[in-house]
Amino acid sequence: MIRRELWFGLSFMALIVIGAVAVLANAPTITNGHLGLLMLSLVVVAIMLGFPTAFTLMGMGMLFTWLAYDRDWHRTLDLMVQSAFKTMANDVLIAVPLFVFMGYLVERANLIESLFRSLHLALARLPGALAVATLVTCTIFATATGIVGAVVTLMGLLALPAMLRAGYSVPLAAGAITAGGCLGILIPPSVLLIVYGATAGVSVVQLYAGAFFPGLMLASLYVLYVIIVAWLKPQWAPPLPHAERVVPLPPLSQRLADSPAAHALVGLLKGRRNAGVPFSHVLKQLGIVALPGVIFLLLAAFSYKAVTTVEAQARYEIEEIGAVRSSTPESGGLQEPPVEGGLQEPPQEGGLQEPPSEDAQPAAPAGASAQGSLAEPPGASAAPAAAGAAEPTAPAATEAATQRPAPTWWWVTFAVFGAIVTLFYLFLSFARLEIFKMLLASFFPLVLLILAVLGSIVLGLATPTEAAAMGALGGMLLAAAYRRLNLAVLKESVFLTAKTSAMVCWLFVGSAIFSAAFALLGGQALVEEWVLGMNLTKVEFLILSQVIIFLLGWPLEWTEIIVIFMPIFIPLLDNFGVDPLFFGLLVALNLQTAFLSPPVAMAAFYLKGVSPPNVTLNQIFLGMLPFMGIQVLAIVLLYMWPQIGLWLPQLLYK
Repeated sequence: MIRRELWFGLSFMALIVIGAVAVLANAPTITNGHLGLLMLSLVVVAIMLGFPTAFTLMGMGMLFTWLAYDRDWHRTLDLMVQSAFKTMANDVLIAVPLFVFMGYLVERANLIESLFRSLHLALARLPGALAVATLVTCTIFATATGIVGAVVTLMGLLALPAMLRAGYSVPLAAGAITAGGCLGILIPPSVLLIVYGATAGVSVVQLYAGAFFPGLMLASLYVLYVIIVAWLKPQWAPPLPHAERVVPLPPLSQRLADSPAAHALVGLLKGRRNAGVPFSHVLKQLGIVALPGVIFLLLAAFSYKAVTTVEAQARYEIEEIGAVRSSTPESGGLQEPPVEGGLQEPPQEGGLQEPPSEDAQPAAPAGASAQGSLAEPPGASAAPAAAGAAEPTAPAATEAATQRPAPTWWWVTFAVFGAIVTLFYLFLSFARLEIFKMLLASFFPLVLLILAVLGSIVLGLATPTEAAAMGALGGMLLAAAYRRLNLAVLKESVFLTAKTSAMVCWLFVGSAIFSAAFALLGGQALVEEWVLGMNLTKVEFLILSQVIIFLLGWPLEWTEIIVIFMPIFIPLLDNFGVDPLFFGLLVALNLQTAFLSPPVAMAAFYLKGVSPPNVTLNQIFLGMLPFMGIQVLAIVLLYMWPQIGLWLPQLLYK
C-alpha cells in the first residue's frame, strides 16, 4: 500500500507534468522559451524523484544548452567550464566552509545540555518553561551552528524526553523543537543568506544586518505563542514541580546563606559574620555579582561616546575645474583690473596728471598708498588679508559640530538594559546566583562568539570571510576550553565540513549552468513577459512570489529553491521597484516553511528518528502547523513594517 506522503509527491509531480504539457499544447508555436519552461518542470520532477540536485541541474542544463546551441558540443562544454570557473572565483563562498566548520566544532563542544539545564532553571517561573527554554536553546544553538539537522536531533534527544516526562502535549513539544531548530537558516551567521547574496548579487553584510531583527522577531513570536498556550491550556504544558526547580548550593555558599532564597548581595557583605568562609571565595562571588553592572557601565560609556562623537572633516579650498571665478577682491590672488577692457588712456587730455589729493583718497583703490605713488594691484593686498582672515576660521571649520545628542534608540535600548540589570540585583538570591554561574559557563560563551562574529561583520571591522575565519577559531577555542577538542573530533568536523561545502559548491555550479541555459533558451524572457502581462501591482507581485515560494517549500528544500528559482525572480524585481535586500529577507522568512511543511519536512524526520515509539509523525506534523502560521504572520509583519529589516542596514550603511 502506498503511503499518503508518497501519494502527495506523485500527485504534485503529475500536476507539474500536466501543466507543462498543457502549456506546450496551447502554444501556437513551440519556441526555445517553452523548452526552457519544460527544462524547469523536468528538473523539479527529477529532484522530487530523488535524483541529486546539483547533478540534475548540470545534466539538464547541459542537455538543453546543447539543444539551444544547435547541437554544438564545443560551445556547450565552454559554457560548463565558464560557469564552474565563475563559481570558483566567487570569494563570497569562502565563508561557507568556515561557518560550517565553526558550527560542527560548537556542536561537538557539547554545550547544549548545560545550556538547556541552566535556561530551564532560569525560566522556571514562566508558563511552559520547558518549551520556552527549548526555543531559546534552539535559537542560540542554531545561530551558533546553523545546522538544522544537528540542532533538531540533539534537542530531540535532550528536551523531548524531559517535556514528555513533565506531561507536555506531544504536538506542542515537537513543534517547539522543530520550529526552534530551523531558526539557524534565518538568524545570522546563516549559510542561506550567503547563498542568496551570492545568487542575487546582494551584499552579505547588509543581509546579515537586515536579518537580525526579523530573526529575533520570529523567535519572540514562537516564545509568546508557547506562553499563551501554556497559560490558556495548562494541561498541555504543566508547570515544573518544585523538586525540579531546586538548585543545590555549594558548601561554602551554604555557609554564607541562611537559605537558598536569601539575598546574595546582602549575604556576601555580612563582614565578620563570614569569618568561616575564605575571603578569596567571598571576593570571587562578589566579582561574579558585579559582572553585569560593570559590563553595563562599560557598554553604556563606550557606545555613548561612539554615537555622540562626530569626526571632524577637513575642508579643502579646491576650486572645481570650469567653475566661474568670483570678481570680488576678497577671493584673493592676482586679479584683472576692475575696469573693462585693457589699458586705457588718461581721462583728461592734459597727459600725465598729479596724483590725486588727500580729499580723493576714499575713491582710490584699496591698495593705493596714502602718498599717491603707484598702487598695488587690487588682488595683491587683498590676498594676504583674505588669507589671514581665513586662517583663524580654518580650525573652526574642522572642529565644529564634534558632538551631537545621543539618538532616541540609544536611550531606549540602555533604559531597557538598565531596568534588567536593576531587577537582576533586586531579586538576586543565592539560588539565582548559582543559575547565573551556570549561564556564564554555557549561555554567555555562545552569545559572545555569535556577537563577536556578527559585530565584526555588521560594524565593518571584517568581511564575512574574515569573520567566518575568526568564528572557526573561536569554535576551536570553545571546544578546547570544554576539553572536547581532540584529533577524532577535529577529523570528523573537517570531513563533515568538506562534505557540506562540496555540496554547496556543486549546487552553485549546477545552478550557474542551469540559469545560463534557461536564459539562453529565452525562458527568463518568457516568464518576464508573462508576469508583466498580468499588470500586477507591487503588492500583488510580492504576494504571488511569496505564495509560489511557500508552495515550493512543500516538495523542495531551501537550497533548491534558492539556486533554481531566485535567478528567475531576481530580474523581475526592478520592474516592480522591489529592493533585492528586502525581497531576500522575505524569502528567508518564507523558507522557514521548507523544513516544516510536509511531505519533505526534514525537521520532522530528524525528530522522528530520535523520538520514542509512541510519538507519531502525524503528531509532529500537527505540532508544526501553528508555527507555520506564525511564520506567515511574521512575513506579513515584515511587509507592513519593512523597517524591521531595513532599519539596521540603513543606519549602518546609509
